[in-house]
Amino acid sequence: MTIETTKWDASEFLDSEEAISAYIQAAFEDGDPAIITHALGNVARARGMTSIAKDAGVTREALYKALSDKGDPKLSTLLGVMKALGLRLTAEAAKDDAKVRLAG
Repeated sequence: MTIETTKWDASEFLDSEEAISAYIQAAFEDGDPAIITHALGNVARARGMTSIAKDAGVTREALYKALSDKGDPKLSTLLGVMKALGLRLTAEAAKDDAKVRLAG
């Protein structure tokens, strides 16, 4: 007997603000730019790539390219997508870092 499998698509499970926020937060905690880009692409597809592109101020094609496996979105694109998704990018001290040094 053969087992049939289907491709798993994370965007099908990103159906609430809480799920989306936790998913993006986990991607940023990992810190791998490819994972962050992939996660943003999944969320954009879950929300509708066309409307996210419009709200982010880029074309749909440019958004697909930026959030593709080989994409490397500019900071302005990243911030635009985050804003369009209703998310905010913040910074905090890493738990493992001793102290943040300020130039003085």
